[in-house]
Amino acid sequence: MVWIKAFIAGFLATLVFHQGLFVVFYLAGVVPMAPFNLTPVPPLGVPAVLSLAFFGGLWGMVLWLLVGRLAGAKYWLGHILLGAVGPTAVAMLVVFPMKGLEVSAQTWVGGLLLNGFWGLGVAVFMVVMGARAPRTAA
Repeated sequence: MVWIKAFIAGFLATLVFHQGLFVVFYLAGVVPMAPFNLTPVPPLGVPAVLSLAFFGGLWGMVLWLLVGRLAGAKYWLGHILLGAVGPTAVAMLVVFPMKGLEVSAQTWVGGLLLNGFWGLGVAVFMVVMGARAPRTAA
């Protein structure tokens, strides 16, 4: 059951935290693309934001596996740091080149910020769903 919660936490964190910060970046003129992209993507033709949220759910399961059992500040920092580094590295080193997208210092920094905030969202949703009751480290 906890794995389903981790998937849901990652999915929701993508829609609320990741795309929420993306809205802020967009309104501030930092990124040219609008958030909540509804353009269909192959192979199933689902909206891009839902595809992103699906992969956010898978990454949520990875976060739970690696840092879900930590306590106190380590729980929160683990989610933020691993959330920032893992998905960003895969996006910049694998996904962007496969799609012919430019990788720059700005995309790295933006990815680290967006995905770190997403990682925080995963941690928050896991606590809200009762999958985790953070305690202070002993």
